[in-house]
This record gives sequence, structure tokens and C-alpha cells, in this order.
Amino acid sequence: MDAKLYLITPTPLVPSEFATQLTDALDAGGVACVQLRLKDVSDDEISDTCAILKPIAQSRGVAFILNDRPDLAADCGCDGVHIGQQDYSYQEARNRMGEDAIVGVTCHDSIHFAMLAGEQGADYVAFGAFHSTETKAVAHHATLGLIAKWSEIATVPCVAIGGITPQNCRPLVEAGAEFIAVASAIWNYSDGPAKAVRTFNAAMANVV
Repeated sequence: MDAKLYLITPTPLVPSEFATQLTDALDAGGVACVQLRLKDVSDDEISDTCAILKPIAQSRGVAFILNDRPDLAADCGCDGVHIGQQDYSYQEARNRMGEDAIVGVTCHDSIHFAMLAGEQGADYVAFGAFHSTETKAVAHHATLGLIAKWSEIATVPCVAIGGITPQNCRPLVEAGAEFIAVASAIWNYSDGPAKAVRTFNAAMANVV
């Protein structure tokens, strides 16, 4: 089964301008989720950005997930929330979002963190970083072996994140990653985000 892309928005962004990029990327197909990641902005700005970008994703059957903030994710009608190890607890996020929402958890390079998240009911776990990235500081380095081990012992889907490009994504899919999280490799692609999505999808296709 082919892996799907999990797109993470760039920071900072101008919602009205980024909407065009997002539309182009999603219309290229093969995208499962969009995570809105906004740092150091007001709650109103997050809500206003959700109002612009969320319909673009949801109208195309793509889950719209907010980073860090289950309170705002619920209030804004997002499909889910992604939390880190230092954010809200899983249970706090689940209580706020409800049983039908998506709750994903960052697990860095730790099978232990992933097991705890899976036992609590997380819908996916995210491992990384797998490669150097300019998107955020890298404090944890995950390996292909981690993905392979998780695929052997667990049924909770995993997301691979961190410096992933069309050139290095296929081994992650072959190891068992169900979702490939990307940011700059999509939005900074020289031929535009739609071409970037198609290039990723071609690189990940037909993995046995």
C-alpha cells in the first residue's frame, strides 16, 4: 500500500496568499493530512487562518490538523490535533477534541513514547527527525530501523518527519512509514507545490 503525504504548513505564512499554494498542492492528489503549524501568533490569528485554510483541505477530503492546541482545534472545527511531548497530555487533547477526532503524538526517536501513545489511543505516532532540516531545530535523530521495528510490533500508523525529500523518502516507505510529513520540500520546490506533490507520490509508489 502506498504511503500518503502529510503536509505541514510553512512558518510564517500569509493565509490569503498561501491558500493558492495549498490548493495547488492538494489538487495534485495523494495528500492525507494538512497540519497548520503557527508559532508565536495570537489565538485570533490561528482561528482566522483555520477559517481560510480548513475548507480548502476538508472540501478535498484531506484532514485538517492543528499543531499544539486542542482547545483551538476543537473550537475551529479542525479534524484533529497534533501534540508534542511537552504540550498537552494525550488525555487532555482527547477530552477536548472528542472520540471521533484525530489525535497524533510526536514520539521523536522513542519506541517507548510511541507505545505509551498507542496504548492511550493515539491515531498515529510521529518519529523523527530522519534527516537534517531547516524547519526546526533537531534534537532527536530517528532511524529506518525504528520505523521497521514499529511496523513489526504495532498497528498504530506512523508518520516519518524531518528533512524528507523526493530523493530520500522511499526507504522510509519501504521500512513501513504510512505517512511522510513534509514542509519545505513542498513549499520551496522550484517547480511549485503541485509538481512537488506529484514527484513525492511517484517516488513513493508501488512499494511492496
